Amino acid sequence: MVFLLISAVFGLIGGFAGRAKGSSFLLWAIVCAIPPYVGLLAVALYRNEHDEPKGQCPGCGKVVPLHQALCTRCGTELEHPDAPLPV
Repeated sequence: MVFLLISAVFGLIGGFAGRAKGSSFLLWAIVCAIPPYVGLLAVALYRNEHDEPKGQCPGCGKVVPLHQALCTRCGTELEHPDAPLPV
């Protein structure tokens, strides 16, 4: 019973931490609840998606991360620009 309580608490903390970094709440809640201590360490070391360089789609103008190959809005194939957009 105590393990279930600890897993639930770690799952909630991990879910909120993952969401704050721009990722899925449910994914990180599950990852942190199954192995409580290891999962929370994983979300702490996970990259922050808000800090990634971004570019603009030439087709629709949506701001997308530079690592994407296709625009998720219009499907335009993206080329890597010389310089990222200013933050």
